[in-house]
Amino acid sequence: MGMHKRTELEGLLAAIARGAPKQIYLCYGERFLCRQVLQRIEQAFLDTGAGSVHILDGSVEDGARLHSRLLSFSLLPGFQLFRVVDTPLFQSKKIGAQIWDKALLAHQEDKGQAARRHLLNLLQLGSVEPDGETAFSDISADQWRSRFGFTHPGLELSWADKLVSGASGTAAPSDDPLDRLVTLFEQGFVKTNILLLSAEHVDKRKKIFQTLKKHGEIVDCSIAEGMSRAALGQQKEVLGEMVRKTLKAMDKAIEPDALELLFERVGFYPVGVVMEAEKLALYVDERPRITKDDVTVMVGRTREDAIFELTEALDGGNLAQAMTVLDHLFSDGVHSLAVIASLRNHQRRLLIFRAIQDLETPPWRQRMSSNEFQNVYLPALKDAEVWPDLLKAHPYALYMGFSKAAQHPLASLKKSLSLLLEAEFKLKGGVVSPRIVLEELLLSLTALRQAPAGSGRNLGMNN
Repeated sequence: MGMHKRTELEGLLAAIARGAPKQIYLCYGERFLCRQVLQRIEQAFLDTGAGSVHILDGSVEDGARLHSRLLSFSLLPGFQLFRVVDTPLFQSKKIGAQIWDKALLAHQEDKGQAARRHLLNLLQLGSVEPDGETAFSDISADQWRSRFGFTHPGLELSWADKLVSGASGTAAPSDDPLDRLVTLFEQGFVKTNILLLSAEHVDKRKKIFQTLKKHGEIVDCSIAEGMSRAALGQQKEVLGEMVRKTLKAMDKAIEPDALELLFERVGFYPVGVVMEAEKLALYVDERPRITKDDVTVMVGRTREDAIFELTEALDGGNLAQAMTVLDHLFSDGVHSLAVIASLRNHQRRLLIFRAIQDLETPPWRQRMSSNEFQNVYLPALKDAEVWPDLLKAHPYALYMGFSKAAQHPLASLKKSLSLLLEAEFKLKGGVVSPRIVLEELLLSLTALRQAPAGSGRNLGMNN
């Protein structure tokens, strides 16, 4: 019992197979790896006989309801497996800022119950009792950081005070859901009920973690983060293991230089690596080995492609697609300032092209054909030495850029750069989460694309 590495899973599975399982299993760390481990544990239980699986969302599964589930009997034979994904039971102060951002966003969207739940979660994280009517306002800037692990947001907090007011005193300390779960873990629950938990981050100092360590099994699926040599080495080792395992199941192998190129193009993105490995195995058909040339042909430069997809979605005014691509960029670990820089370069390029089109000579004509652009307009621009460095790209790429720029008013493109600068200041200020800043930026940029010329709408970002 106790702590185990992800590579030490066989002993736990063997114990389940011989009828000596524990009732609680926690996997923490990288989400995809946690999911894989829990699926193997889940399958090991199902292989012993009949059973049912209940997959629960940790963001909405509170401690009181989970306590009730574990004490319930099933009408069906076999095990009842309760798999709670992204449980908040072991939250660390490292994610205090994320909880606050969720509460703030829920409040802005008039989702009072969700905002209250996140705020109470934050107070619990900081061991703060919601006494009186100024639970958040009474916390100083220094206390805020020490309790919640991030800088005071510097906002007026009466709305937060109001949401959590009256939360204290509704239950005796012994009725606290977290304390009740700790007691349940110590005393045990229905023997055929099995609890499977996953969390990205855990605070190992919390009592519930120490209790689970004593009475259950914990699997560490964490991977070193960052760009240090040690971190990158561990990331490549894990990804290599996943690729080789995926390919082995399909009777394929991959050459070392091809594997290295795959890492370079996909980055540390376990789900993406597995999907690309499967795609490569299907592509090579009857050949047993995947080569570097195969990776070059089939695997795009994921991060570069995603940035390109983002600018394409914005140019087309497709907000849903832009939000989806942004989510992929965050999943790929692309820094928010890198997204801003890419968007700024793209908008600046469009602005220059649009300004050039307003010159008297050479004259720009709407719906200019590609041949006319390459054979007449572009040579005239080069002769006039207008932005010579910008005109060194491929002629057709320049033609597409000029065509896109022609679709936007000059004032709109100028406003886009102002919005990008404002977003960059917000990101560097560090008060609001990068995801919220960039999502708000995409909303503003898309609205700017869709606004009629001269409409006078206020499309700036909210302060």
